[in-house]
Amino acid sequence: MGELSELTWRISDERIPYQEALDFMERRVAEIRAGEAPETIWLLEHPPLYTAGTSAKPGDLLIPDRFPVYEAGRGGQFTYHGPGQRVAYTMLNVKKRGGDVRRFVHDLEEWVIRTLDRFNVRAERREGRVGIWVADGPSGSGREDKIGAIGIRLRHWVSFHGISINLDPDLSHFDGIVPCGISESATSPYGVTSLAKLGQMVTMPELDMALKAAFEEVFGA
Repeated sequence: MGELSELTWRISDERIPYQEALDFMERRVAEIRAGEAPETIWLLEHPPLYTAGTSAKPGDLLIPDRFPVYEAGRGGQFTYHGPGQRVAYTMLNVKKRGGDVRRFVHDLEEWVIRTLDRFNVRAERREGRVGIWVADGPSGSGREDKIGAIGIRLRHWVSFHGISINLDPDLSHFDGIVPCGISESATSPYGVTSLAKLGQMVTMPELDMALKAAFEEVFGA
């Protein structure tokens, strides 16, 4: 098999139907494995929808008829995608990048953290909780909100699915699910937030530029 070394970035301004994105990723993963296409990162937005990962619990879908629900095939539980959220689908050759899946997931997390740092948002990992989190409340309150999600799948060492960052989505849309198994309630210290809610007025092109720069820091050009 041959191998293409360049990395391609795709940016879609229109909202991409979820099935269209799945179909593209399936094709591109096969092409990357065969050496017929370069590694690809696709930045896009979806119309409002919920996706169920391989660990999704039926009871975590709180409002089944609110938005379409798709079986994602990635790891993780339920998540929401919609306008104002940047999704980055990462079709990368993990074998070529060292073959360490745990390290690869760590690097995806670091990618999100460094992207948000460019907007003066301190985001962090949390042991036992998937995704990227920010403190969102008075110091010492324990309040933490999720601002970035991560869910991947590997096929023959090529990754697909990826990450998402909440720029300025309608946060009430998360109410229809228990996102990634984390329940938000009056007594829960966990919820969902966005750059806009944190007071950062960032445009989507600005976020895309930050994603590209941070990616090169973490993964190489």
